[in-house]
Amino acid sequence: MSDPPISLSVRITGRVQGVWYRGWTVEEATRRGLSGWVRNRADGSVEALFHGPADAVSEMVAACHQGPPAARVREVLTSPGTSPAEPAFVQRSSV
Repeated sequence: MSDPPISLSVRITGRVQGVWYRGWTVEEATRRGLSGWVRNRADGSVEALFHGPADAVSEMVAACHQGPPAARVREVLTSPGTSPAEPAFVQRSSV
């Protein structure tokens, strides 16, 4: 029997916009079989919702601390999230 899926809301700060962070997140989350979304925020941070098996979500959050090569991540904050409406992992419009 497999564990139930979990959802985590994540906020990434630092130099994370204009460095292909969202595209990288879509690739990495999709590769791990996660659903959810990622988007830029007006304050310069990136926000994401990861949903899937706990180990895959944990791996994705750990990967967010590094990000793509041009990123300079300062902080990754997590909080409980809700299940996404999307069955896949998508890039959303900035807010």
